[in-house]
This record gives sequence, C-alpha cells and structure tokens, in this order.
Amino acid sequence: MDLVGEGRVALVTGGARGIGFAAARLLAAEGARIVLADLDGARAEASAARLSEECGIDAIGLETDISSPNSVARMVADATGRFGKIDIFINSAAILADNTFLESTPEQWDRMLKVCLYGPMHCLYAILPGMVERGYGRVVCLASDAARLGQARLSYYAAAKAGVIALVKSVAQEVGGNGVTLNVVSPGATNTELRQQREESLRRQMGEERYARRQQSVLRLYPTRRLGEPDDAAAMIAFLASDRASWITGQVVSVNGGFAMP
Repeated sequence: MDLVGEGRVALVTGGARGIGFAAARLLAAEGARIVLADLDGARAEASAARLSEECGIDAIGLETDISSPNSVARMVADATGRFGKIDIFINSAAILADNTFLESTPEQWDRMLKVCLYGPMHCLYAILPGMVERGYGRVVCLASDAARLGQARLSYYAAAKAGVIALVKSVAQEVGGNGVTLNVVSPGATNTELRQQREESLRRQMGEERYARRQQSVLRLYPTRRLGEPDDAAAMIAFLASDRASWITGQVVSVNGGFAMP
C-alpha cells in the first residue's frame, strides 16, 4: 500500500491476535517495526516472532496490563529502549460483556472501565509526550458503534467506548498543532477470537437450532450480508496511521458493513 515509511515504530495493544494483530501485520508489511503488547505475554511473543518471519521486520512482544499504569510505563520503557521511539500507537486491547445492565455488578463495571477506558488513558498519557516532543504521531483507538447508538447487553462496554471517543476527540484538539493525530475506528461485529469465544458460549446456552436462527437474524442487519473480518478494520487503521491521513484527526470511522449509518 506504500502507506507507512520504513523505520516507523508501531505499538499495538491487544496486538497478539484479532484486529490488533491484523493491523500490525499490515504495518509490518509496510516496513514498520512492531511492538505487540498483550495481557498474554507468551502469545504476544509468538505473534511478534510470526511477524518477523513473515515480513522480515524487527518485532517484539510484551506482556502488558493496560489497566495498570505501572505496567504501561514498563511497556513504553521497553518499547523505546528497543526502538528509540513510538511513532504509531494503536489501542486494540479490550474485554467484552454479555449481560443486561440490571444483571451486572459494580465490580464488572469497574473492570470494564479500567481496561476499556482507563487503559487507553494510561497509554496516551505515557506515549503522547514523546510524540509531541518529536512533532510526529499517529494514534488510532478502537471503539464500537454500540458507543454511538447503544446496544442491549453491552451497556457498560458501550459506556466505556463512548468515553474513548470523547477522550480521542478532546486530546486531538490539544495536540494537533504538534503533528500528532488521533482517530477512532469503530468496527461492527467482527470475526475475532474474542467474538468467537463469546459466540461459543451463546451457542451452548441457546442450543444449535435457536443459535442458528439468531445468526441468520444478525446477518440480516448487515447490508453486506456478512460479518467483518479483522483485515476489514485493519485496512482503515493502517490508513489512519499513515502519512496520507495527516489532515484527518478527531474522527470516528465506522467499519461495519452498513450495520449502522449514523
């Protein structure tokens, strides 16, 4: 695609699999050096080794809990210690919920907010100073159209992601003059490992026949008549992380097969 110049350094949280890994692979194919940060450190290291082998670039995997400021500080120190800088930051780390608000507990809200809202805040707080100092940076955070429209059984997940959207728009106004852009990619239902785990749980709860009917109903909501694949969102992420997107900031881009057209 000739989007990202060789020598750029991209840090991807939640990068060991799913959309995060797909985006990292596109950037690696462009010659970027990659840091994959994930709660599963072994998987992050294995995925980084895969990128190195496939794309011939330098990549490392780091065990990171983005809900912990200390863990995020170590991540940034390790990444800059290895590569000297972070040019691109992609926040793909997240957890999901699948219950109604009245079935949920304050403990569940707290965990969701720590990962899906405070996590990106910790990362931005640690990474942005270096970008501002160098006069260059590309940030892409993942959200969800549930944050823009609301969605049953995803109330506190949607609330956390709505916070991410507000955070990105606000910070984009503060650092735009320093050559740093921040944008949001908002995927629809995407065939990631995280979604597959959730769907398998639903299949067991509902039984095969009822689950099959549910799947047909879900697909009818998408004009494209298919769910997304990680590469669908990754292509937009890679573009927003590139120099070609230098005049795009503070935006929310839905990649959702037409599920929602807000």
